[in-house]
Amino acid sequence: MTAAGNPSQDVDIDLAQLFRAVWRRKGRLLAATVFVAGSAFVVASLMAPRYEAETRILIEPREPNLTSPGTARSDLQSVLDEQNVVSQVQLLTSTDLLRRVAKNMKLYERSEFDPETNPSPLADILVSLGLRNNPLEIQPEDRVLKTFLEHLQVYPVEKSRVIGIQFTSKDPQLAAGVPNEIAKVYRSLQSGAKLDNTSEAARWLEPEIANLREKVRAAEKKVADYRASSGLLRTSDTSDITTTQLNDITVELSKVRAERANAVATAQNVRAALKAGRSTETLDAVASSPVIQRLKEAEGNANAQLSDLQTTLLDSHPRLKALRAQIAGIRQQIASEAQKIAEGLENQAGLYQLREAQLDQQLNQAKAESARAGDDQVGLNALEREATAQRDLLETYLARYREASSRLDKDASPADARVISTAIAPTTASFPKVIPITIVAGVATLVLGSVIIMLAELFSGRALSPIARPAARREDEVVEIERTEPVEAPSAPPQPVVIGPARKKTEAVPAHLMVAEVDTRLAAAMERAVDADMLKASAADVVSNDRQALEEPAPEDDFSVSAVADYLAGCQAQIVFGISPTGDDGSTLTVMLARELGERGQKVLVIDMSGSGCPTALMAGSRDLPGITELLCGEAAFADVIHPDRLSSVDLIPQGRADVRQAMRGADRMSMIADALADVYDTVLVECGPADAQGVARLSHSGIHEIVLSAPEPDTSELAEIMTAFSKAGYDDLILMTGGTTPKRPRTRAA
Repeated sequence: MTAAGNPSQDVDIDLAQLFRAVWRRKGRLLAATVFVAGSAFVVASLMAPRYEAETRILIEPREPNLTSPGTARSDLQSVLDEQNVVSQVQLLTSTDLLRRVAKNMKLYERSEFDPETNPSPLADILVSLGLRNNPLEIQPEDRVLKTFLEHLQVYPVEKSRVIGIQFTSKDPQLAAGVPNEIAKVYRSLQSGAKLDNTSEAARWLEPEIANLREKVRAAEKKVADYRASSGLLRTSDTSDITTTQLNDITVELSKVRAERANAVATAQNVRAALKAGRSTETLDAVASSPVIQRLKEAEGNANAQLSDLQTTLLDSHPRLKALRAQIAGIRQQIASEAQKIAEGLENQAGLYQLREAQLDQQLNQAKAESARAGDDQVGLNALEREATAQRDLLETYLARYREASSRLDKDASPADARVISTAIAPTTASFPKVIPITIVAGVATLVLGSVIIMLAELFSGRALSPIARPAARREDEVVEIERTEPVEAPSAPPQPVVIGPARKKTEAVPAHLMVAEVDTRLAAAMERAVDADMLKASAADVVSNDRQALEEPAPEDDFSVSAVADYLAGCQAQIVFGISPTGDDGSTLTVMLARELGERGQKVLVIDMSGSGCPTALMAGSRDLPGITELLCGEAAFADVIHPDRLSSVDLIPQGRADVRQAMRGADRMSMIADALADVYDTVLVECGPADAQGVARLSHSGIHEIVLSAPEPDTSELAEIMTAFSKAGYDDLILMTGGTTPKRPRTRAA
């Protein structure tokens, strides 16, 4: 939006002016509100009151009162679905049901529902001229149906099987009586329909049951005669003698075959071990033998005695020879016993083989008998199926007949619905609500009038105010170094040198440079923009030409911590990047700067990206706290990595304990993290240690930010190289901080 006088100037809405405009017109606004509210009150009071009552019906299957347990119909157990509930709503609004209700309640006698009983003179004239049918010729119940439906509302309650019946009338007793009468007539119709179905079913089932009884008797006699003639005697409900014998022989044969195979395999295993000279003591068949166990025990005792005597006697001693001979004999006995066990297993396998042959012969005989019985079983199964079908049908008919007989009474067939909420005569009118109507009319008039006044102010331009543009950042005077003598140009252009930040002896690498260490060492050197010798000569000329300035007291340092704090407190930048070419000395100045800003009432957050962890050591109580590396790796939240400074009100995000290389893969997120923190803190100070321009550019993608160059003892040539590198990266304006306390604005553009 722009102002009328100056189209190029931005404007803003003056909320105070809007509220003042409404307040100036408060008299007329309140008068209109009172008038509209009073009119609404009078009109609502003159309206004829209407009363509303509601009855609720639950649709559910209901069992007959006289039905025996277990004979309930399956359809009564099913849950009625949504379509059935909607169908019942249509039944409740059917013409036949409403006609019966209107007749029972004599609604045609009420002028509210049958205005045709007192026709107007014009209606009589039209009827006499034949231009209109005489409404009195129609049945009274039919005349009231249209008005009846207008006052009636039947609806299903959402996500339930409940149906609500609402009725509106000028008479509160009639408003409650009509829904109750509709529910009564509906249940009566439902019960009568179920009773008619039951009576018809009972009459049809009587002759069918008598016929089925004869068929079942004949079918069961045929089954018994066929079973006796074919010899198919039953041993259980599902098998006969032949089938049982065949099953027993098959089970016994499988058992004998398994035992024979086990004995043969065990004997072969023992003989293979004896033949190969392997030990048979680990075989189950040999190890479980009592003789083998006793021999193993004797061998163990002899070995124990031999071990004891070998410590005191020579190998040629008779007792040692006797014990060795005894052990050899025991081992021969073990081998002999293993041979006997193998022979015993082979004999046992032969016995199992004979038993298997006998069982095979018995199985063949049983199969032959089973095949013969199978042919007879086919005919028997056919007769049994016929008898079973007739018997099941007879039992079903009998159950249905007993159930139908028990429901022939009217009270034994209740409707599949019950009233869960009976309508009662209302004491208050549902319409009109005088007080709510009056309040709504008054509030609507007040709000609408206020909106109209505000819109008028906006369109007239009186509620618009120009936005003052922020003044351009004032640049301090730049002290230019004038040369008193011309300096010869160098004979050859300056050679490019590798720009690298100074590091401490501990070789602490900045956090954002750890991943790109190799790339930093191999980066192309940037061309020197300022010749260090020329700069030194120019400075000497300035000192020699200005002797009066030398005689005066030397001014305090313009690049002090206080001066930098003054400037940062007054600028718009909330994100500040600290560069320390000399390592931890510069990081210490950055910590002093943060504490200086904190003492001036600002909320300051320091993020330690120095690599050496100097800010963490100076400000945190421990180096093991989670910090920026955990935040970049996604292992911690903001609340877990922000810690207070132990000596000031400044907050700190330490270096952290996570893997630095993994954290630097997410270094591109640093800009978003700093922007998010800048919404909470007045100043976010990121200490980058001895970083270069590429590293800072990677961390500062967006937003307004400042770069502070912390150099306690600056070297002129080194500063020139650093500023040249940052200038090539797009950072032309750096802030130099060397220490001190004089509050002056520090800028290094002149350098």
